[in-house]
Amino acid sequence: MMHPARKLDFEATAKAAIEEATRLRLVADNVPVLIALYEAITDRCLYANRLYAQTFGFTPESIVGRHLAEIIGAEATAAIQPATAKVLERREAVNYERQLPGTDGQTQWIDVNLLPHLDAHGHVVGAFVLINDITKHRRAEALLRESEQRLDKFMHASVEGIVFHRAGSISDVNPPLCRLLGYSREELLGRYVMDFVATDEFDRVENVMRQGQELTYESVIIHRSGEHIPVELIARTLEFGGEKLRMNIVRDIRDRLAAQARIHHLAHHDALTGLMNRAAFMDRLQHAMARTRRSDDKLALLFVDLNNFKRVNDSLGHLEGDRVLVTVAERVRDCLRAGDQVARFGGDEFVILLEGIHERADVLTVLQGLLKVVEVPVQAKGRSISVTPSIGIALFPDHGDSAEALIQHADTAMYGAKTLGEKQYQFFEPVMAQAALNDLVLETQLREGLERGEFELYFQPQVDPVQGRLMSAEALLRWRHPTRGLLTPEHFIAVAERHPLMVPLSQWVLRQAALQAQAWHHSGVAAVPIAVNLSRMQFRLDGFADAVREVLAQINVPGPWLQLELTERMLMDDVPAACETLRALRALGLTIAVDDFGTGHTALAHLTQLPLDKLKIDQSFVAGLPHENGAVAITRAIVQMAQGLGLRVGAEGVRRREQWNLLQDWGCHELQGEMVAPPLSVADFEAWARQRQNP
Repeated sequence: MMHPARKLDFEATAKAAIEEATRLRLVADNVPVLIALYEAITDRCLYANRLYAQTFGFTPESIVGRHLAEIIGAEATAAIQPATAKVLERREAVNYERQLPGTDGQTQWIDVNLLPHLDAHGHVVGAFVLINDITKHRRAEALLRESEQRLDKFMHASVEGIVFHRAGSISDVNPPLCRLLGYSREELLGRYVMDFVATDEFDRVENVMRQGQELTYESVIIHRSGEHIPVELIARTLEFGGEKLRMNIVRDIRDRLAAQARIHHLAHHDALTGLMNRAAFMDRLQHAMARTRRSDDKLALLFVDLNNFKRVNDSLGHLEGDRVLVTVAERVRDCLRAGDQVARFGGDEFVILLEGIHERADVLTVLQGLLKVVEVPVQAKGRSISVTPSIGIALFPDHGDSAEALIQHADTAMYGAKTLGEKQYQFFEPVMAQAALNDLVLETQLREGLERGEFELYFQPQVDPVQGRLMSAEALLRWRHPTRGLLTPEHFIAVAERHPLMVPLSQWVLRQAALQAQAWHHSGVAAVPIAVNLSRMQFRLDGFADAVREVLAQINVPGPWLQLELTERMLMDDVPAACETLRALRALGLTIAVDDFGTGHTALAHLTQLPLDKLKIDQSFVAGLPHENGAVAITRAIVQMAQGLGLRVGAEGVRRREQWNLLQDWGCHELQGEMVAPPLSVADFEAWARQRQNP
């Protein structure tokens, strides 16, 4: 029987051991580590903490006594056998990683430590298993590798240069940047980024880098050869691998700047001759006038027109005519003084600005040179072609205090020079202002006439040459002047074009034509499209197609009831813009026709680009049929070309039966002219149409 004192000590010791075991189990069950103890001989579980047991689908109580293969599976047991053998046979700790199928269906990574359990004699009696879940770390590493791979692919796939740097020291570059700078990657790594920045850009780039700004800006870098390359820099700050890096996308903008320079040049220069265009010249003139006002000098504005140049185009074609213009432009430019300005104002018109003029004799020196060089024959198609100039001169400030006045007075003087004969010049005289006054009076009358409703539309039929069936009607503007009677456009349209009246007048014509189309379609008198001639200024208005859409909507007229006619020159002013406008108009259902075809500057290649429906042969060609060989060849070629392009073709100015027959034989779709009917008032047109309906 145990002594009472010893019994108390034993009970106390046992109680302390139980409490210690409880504390150890409490700790083991709450640490984020899987812990287990296996017997060496039987491979059976002697202990497992809660996390270990739950991971393999057991409780801490039910897992005890189970075999290793029963817990982790036979395949896994076989896979780790070399590791367990090393622990039991060599008494060494072993570490390895293993993958498990996770509860979420994704792979789980575990880090396993096997530790030998030795008895008092140093024999291995079991093995401790300590497992850490390292899934988050492996997934993070995988994401980092993927990120690095994506970045590497991006770096190599990008056509733009990319550079990373730490505080200015280059840490990585891609091949396009190497090519842009002319160095290999190895030569660039570790170099200071500012070594490759142009000196005059140094402060700006360094300031952006120092302040860590994120922006896009233009700068200049230096190629290995010393060439300065304009670039666009996109600066960004980003974190990579736990540190902050600066990244720059380096975009070569040499092509962009060259394109901008070309666009700027085209915007300010005539595409054919390379001279300044009207807009650029007017700007130069304004600045020259401002300088002259601050001095005692004068300036002279010369308006140069080539006499009878239309005959060159008509006889040799526009291509040869363009060559003549280019030659004349070169001669004019070469004979001027340094600092003189010359521009092509349009067609065969040039304007010249002379600064530093003290007296008329200074202008005469330049005039004599111009008259001599311009009349020198030009070779075209093996023939010598001579063109002569008529030159009008206006002086500033004597003949006007504005650029517009100077241009107008020089133009007026030029027409005065034409009356003197070819190869003449004329200074503006105050008496010539009467012409400008007449223009002003007519302009006022035009405004009042538009307000009072003095304008009306006449209509000329366009018929099918085979059956004589009415196909369409062209709307022609007339002015019933209160004192001068019925006026055709040649009596007033030039004044309307010189003053801001052409647009409201053209819009009135468009609206009235739509109203008339509506009336005739509803009455059945002439259920055909009405053709409307557009003015150049009207067609070039921003939002012109929207304005047409608004007219159609207000009057409730379908687009197919109208046909719009434009000249070649209007289309060639800006082909891309014209294409866009025409597409918008055709989307409304309107038919698009080119009027007076053959007299403008349409490049044949543009005919395949422009969304057109119809070509109208100019009456100057029809007038030569059937006896003039040139007219026959050109007219027939236009008909065949239109047919080949899938376009309808009409002819204007048909006055004789033989013209009708010839055009019909060639396949012309529509005829218009005195042989059909002259321009008719609304009442006369309706009578004409009814007569044809009831012969």
